[in-house]
Amino acid sequence: MSMSYDHEALWLKAKLFLNRAMDDDKNRSFDEQALWASLALELLGKSALSKISPILIADPTEDGKNILAAAGFGDGDPKFVSVSATTIFIRCKRAFPPFDADKAKRISAGRNEYLHGGGIGFGRNPATNWWQEFWSLATILIDAQDKTIEDLVGASREDVALTYLAGNKKYMEERLESLLGRARQRYAQKVQGKLSERERKQWKTYLSAGLEHDANEFCPACGNVGLLEGEEMHNVRLDGYYDPESGDISRWGEAEVYSSYFTCEGCQLVLEQYELIELAGLPESFTIQMDESMVLAEEGEYGND
Repeated sequence: MSMSYDHEALWLKAKLFLNRAMDDDKNRSFDEQALWASLALELLGKSALSKISPILIADPTEDGKNILAAAGFGDGDPKFVSVSATTIFIRCKRAFPPFDADKAKRISAGRNEYLHGGGIGFGRNPATNWWQEFWSLATILIDAQDKTIEDLVGASREDVALTYLAGNKKYMEERLESLLGRARQRYAQKVQGKLSERERKQWKTYLSAGLEHDANEFCPACGNVGLLEGEEMHNVRLDGYYDPESGDISRWGEAEVYSSYFTCEGCQLVLEQYELIELAGLPESFTIQMDESMVLAEEGEYGND
């Protein structure tokens, strides 16, 4: 298969363009930043579709050169012709709900106006609003490839994206729908034996965040038993028994733990934010039984024997 159709090559190019858009250059206008980001968005769409099948992004010419190259046959067209950005976004809408093709096409239209027309291009939308829309679309395409924002822009720039997303009221609902949809796709592929060799190698058998407390909970995507985790306790109830004859003291208790992380090895779903856990209908907290050491820690009695 031609490298032009390889999803990892397209991902790396999207990564290059988006990091160029986010470079801290005071002389770079918003229009120039948006130009690079809009190119990255199209590449992310191509990469996500190509991960399913490179044929989804190849231009179906009459002689079949591009499709044959995408399928790994023949030499293909060295000039690499893919379908239009509009077609890419329409296919992404169908493949990766809730991807909004209309919003993506508006970004693409702004790019075309900026490059080829005499209009204002990206300037119709305030920069903050534009970036909020961009990241709400980009994260869906990132999820579709089982990657993260950090994978795309690095840890030092992840907070920039998250700041824009925090201002987007619909983001959490759309992100949850994206994560659940992708998890269901993965589970169906696994059950049907359709995972690629690369996907089988990347499948993780341990997803836990390693938080202090955990409890089993059914997965909202595939119905298998997943793991709900948390650390912060509340509504602590302590009890105990003192034997006056022997002087022995027994302590026990139970407490609620706020849910902050959920994972499912069955479909590889990861919900790493409390808001996503709540929207998914998972318990906001879970009950744990406290042993004597936990009771002592809660009472602050270590070392007071």
